Amino acid sequence: MPDLLLELFSEEIPARMQAKAADDLRRMVTDKLVAEGLVYEGAKAFATPRRLALTVHGIPARQPDLKTERRGPKMGAPDAAVQGFLKATGLNSLDEAKIQRDPKGDFYIALIEKPGRDAIDVLAEILPVIIRTFPWPKSMRWGARSGKPGSLSWVRPLHAITATFGPETEEPDVVKFSVDGIETGQTTYGHRFMAPAAINVRRFEDYEAKLKAAKVILDPQARKDIIFADAKELTFAQGFELVEDQVLLDEVSGLVEWPVVMMGSFEPEYLAIPEEVIRATIRNNQKCFVVRDSKTGKLTNKFVLTANIEAADGGKTIVSGNERVIRPRLSDAKFFYETDLKTKLEDRLPKFEQIVFHEKLGTQAARIKRIERLAAEIAPLVGADVAKATRAAHLAKADLLTEVVGEFPEVQGLMGKYYALAQGEDASVAAACEEHYKPQGPTDRVPSDPVSVAVALADKIDTLVGFWAIDEKPTGSKDPYALRRAALGVIRSILSNSLRISLEKVFLDAASEIFGALLDKMVAAERAAVVSAALAIHQNNLVEQFDADRGSTQYGEAESDYVFHNARRVASELLGFFQDRLKAHFREIDARHDLVDAVFARPSEEDTHLVMRGQDDLLMIVRRVEALGKFLESDDGKNLLAGTKRASNILSIEEKKDKRTFDGAPDAALYGLAEEKALAKAIGEVQAEASAAVAREDFAAAMSAMAKLRPPVDAFFEKVRVNDDDAKVRENRLKLLNEIRSATRAVADFSKIQD
Repeated sequence: MPDLLLELFSEEIPARMQAKAADDLRRMVTDKLVAEGLVYEGAKAFATPRRLALTVHGIPARQPDLKTERRGPKMGAPDAAVQGFLKATGLNSLDEAKIQRDPKGDFYIALIEKPGRDAIDVLAEILPVIIRTFPWPKSMRWGARSGKPGSLSWVRPLHAITATFGPETEEPDVVKFSVDGIETGQTTYGHRFMAPAAINVRRFEDYEAKLKAAKVILDPQARKDIIFADAKELTFAQGFELVEDQVLLDEVSGLVEWPVVMMGSFEPEYLAIPEEVIRATIRNNQKCFVVRDSKTGKLTNKFVLTANIEAADGGKTIVSGNERVIRPRLSDAKFFYETDLKTKLEDRLPKFEQIVFHEKLGTQAARIKRIERLAAEIAPLVGADVAKATRAAHLAKADLLTEVVGEFPEVQGLMGKYYALAQGEDASVAAACEEHYKPQGPTDRVPSDPVSVAVALADKIDTLVGFWAIDEKPTGSKDPYALRRAALGVIRSILSNSLRISLEKVFLDAASEIFGALLDKMVAAERAAVVSAALAIHQNNLVEQFDADRGSTQYGEAESDYVFHNARRVASELLGFFQDRLKAHFREIDARHDLVDAVFARPSEEDTHLVMRGQDDLLMIVRRVEALGKFLESDDGKNLLAGTKRASNILSIEEKKDKRTFDGAPDAALYGLAEEKALAKAIGEVQAEASAAVAREDFAAAMSAMAKLRPPVDAFFEKVRVNDDDAKVRENRLKLLNEIRSATRAVADFSKIQD
């Protein structure tokens, strides 16, 4: 079957765009082929700095013929409807239509035959459309050959289009079309400097081989492999070790078509700069790899660069040029670092008074004060020294105002640690300056030092509560403030360090402080309006509860209502959000996420002031989930789940039918069968035993207690007819089923567990 070769040859495509562009080209072409009935065998796309290429093999030479039926009007329909049907279907008269009998009447049916076209003609139609509508993140226009502005918008000026199609055994044909005056052909070009002459190509194998002969490695992965292997070999030969960097490797492979690896050096005096700054300087400015001494583990004054040419002098000029650029860059970094050391971190903090964190949440200075207070509150809960946690929170953001971080934002936090150590801060305080940003993703490490944990939790919780308070929550796929990542960071920090924290109280305290600050910023009229609204929902018992938790407040009763009700709302919403994030965490570790819903106890309509009914201890939630998961793997667990769901289903049906619930204790006097009595007795015993086990946090024992329900539940459903003819007996048995549901809810809501 014929194959397609397509190449779009242009000026240099930015490295960061190449991988996605190759994937987009493959997807767009193959999707169109399938839509046209041309089902192919395989496709692969490639990218170099100057070209996008695609090969699709096993394309049918011709589209299949299509036969479709189109239903028309009823027999006897108005002439206008008939004429419209004939025109739309291309029929000359109704004699060419079939009659289809239908219960609603007899209808005309047109059999439309559409002959397939040659695949090369289809390609000539779809490829220019794809090129013109290609989804570059940024594109440009340029002058056409006539001197007038071109109509094509492309990432960089497009110079040539190669498009051939044909079977392996024959000379392929050119897929003829033009885009913005560029005619398709079989001509491409090799390396810009080492083999710039035109190359005539036929099909992919011929194309790839001729490009390689012309000093172009087409496959990006092949270029990566060459760079990595040569860099490792070069450094090893000199007794060093390459500092691997996959992101940089991906970028560098997109900058060259013929990679040539070389090594340069810089003055040893620059090694006094922190290693991360050296790496950032060399990486960001020259796209070079740094080198480590394999014996000491420290950086050496060497670097590895990747050239795009085999130089006549062996690369001496290229290496020298890179050294001339890197030297002043390192000199600047050394100057920034030494300048930063002259100013203490705390002396930089007053500048934060003029830096707005968020229009509605105040300055960065105000945020730092909130984080300090929150870190002091969290510190005892995680076993951290309160004074150290407060000090770390006070200094943690100060390095944002340093020269080095201003030049290299990616080392924020890390430089805070270096500067803190340099000014004699406690090691835990210094470590927290770096680690309070962690974890920043699912693969990032979680801080373990208690001071770091306290500040990291305070920082993330303040962010979450703050943006929830001003109603800037994630929506759909949009999460501009990375709040989902912050919540997962809190979850991972709590679980990895086995921490027992009441998130409800922490959220309430943080939110009440923010709403108090928002209240203080309001003008008189706005403040009066919110106070009036608070009076409308005034609940003294809740205000008293709030005051008992927080102590006396500076606000009046109605203003306290405003602060507390909003803080409570934010805490409730956030804990619901955390439930969803906890489920996402379970998915990431391939654990059962449906059990999270079963274990989480959500508030009822009439009990909303209890945000999560005490279920805000994530560590205990996870332990209950794990115990429940193990229980459900056993035969007792599986059968009890089936019995409990059966009871819930029967109850749901009967409650809907009777438009009532079957709450309340069953009447023992109405038990007529031994199975009823046995089940009632077992429920009472199991409920007490399971509740006691949950109270002492022995979840394995709670599951063992639940297992005792299995035999009487099985016997009940085998021997007892729930919907008895006697209405009182039926009601009593439905109440007994409700007791099963209530008893199991001491451990989890079994109705939320997936089969």
